[in-house]
Amino acid sequence: MDTAILDNQLTDRREDALELMSGVGKAIVGQERAIKLITIAIFSRGHVLLEGDVGVGKTTLLRAFTRGIGGNYERIEGTVDLMPNDLVYHTYLGEDGRPHVDAGPLLRSGEELSVFFFNEINRARPQVHALMLRVMAEQSLHAFKREYRLPHMLVFADRNQVEREETFEIPSAARDRFMMEIPVLAPADRDIRKSLVFDTRFHDTDGLVAGVEAGVLAYDQLNGFSRMLQRGIFASPVLQEYVIDLWQATQTPGRFGITIDGVDMERLVHAGASPRGMAMLLRAARVHAWLMGRDALIPDDIHAVFHEIVAHRLVFSSMYEMRRTVLARKLTRQIISMVAVP
Repeated sequence: MDTAILDNQLTDRREDALELMSGVGKAIVGQERAIKLITIAIFSRGHVLLEGDVGVGKTTLLRAFTRGIGGNYERIEGTVDLMPNDLVYHTYLGEDGRPHVDAGPLLRSGEELSVFFFNEINRARPQVHALMLRVMAEQSLHAFKREYRLPHMLVFADRNQVEREETFEIPSAARDRFMMEIPVLAPADRDIRKSLVFDTRFHDTDGLVAGVEAGVLAYDQLNGFSRMLQRGIFASPVLQEYVIDLWQATQTPGRFGITIDGVDMERLVHAGASPRGMAMLLRAARVHAWLMGRDALIPDDIHAVFHEIVAHRLVFSSMYEMRRTVLARKLTRQIISMVAVP
């Protein structure tokens, strides 16, 4: 593709992306960082884990994004009795008294499915996780003696991190298939909290979603544009060496002089970031550079997404695993701080 044409397309879509972020931000206040990170995931074509308590607006946030990019939104609730087939079809008795079969949430929208939200995925059994992860990887599903393609679907999933009974934690290999884990937390700003409680506009979810301009982006063109975007952002040899050092630091932090109070650094990390995780880091960093109006990566682009890409991939030894959320945050900060920046 001609360089001038590529530059024009990157510029035009960047303006659309910024418009999308602005529109969603007016509906979902106090979540600027989450909105930016989800936008990065959308243009990186990466699945997302959402971290946050109930009632912080995750569903509204995803519905708002779906309206902005187009396509259809589907959602399913994780429960202990959920079975893999429940994602594919459901049966019911019709008015004629006979059993009928309808497509389930994964198939109901066909190729127009753009956002799939799996709420409390860790309440579902491992068999359900296995099906979901396979669909995420293959973007297709075989059912009813045919293959259904889901080429535009991004999966967002959150976990119940408070209750432990009847939950099935996602293993590290499965977490690695999600590009990011993005926190969606209650805003700390006092004025925003007042607005969320007392301004009735924020009590009308349908109204908030309807206020987002529809079809700012075309969901069925994002795969092709993402490939073009990745080719259009340059990574220098020096920056490539820096990223490899960051990767090594996730595996052997002690070699880089990284310490955490009260932690035996030689025993902390059982497994660092994977090759897939580091590739996703570069994909997300390129999107960040593009959103910032650059055509080449700088360390700030890596730093902007490093924790969200890497932290959920880290596997700690059993003695530290119960503290993984706090320790992962400390470790990623230390890595950024201690590894020499070019």
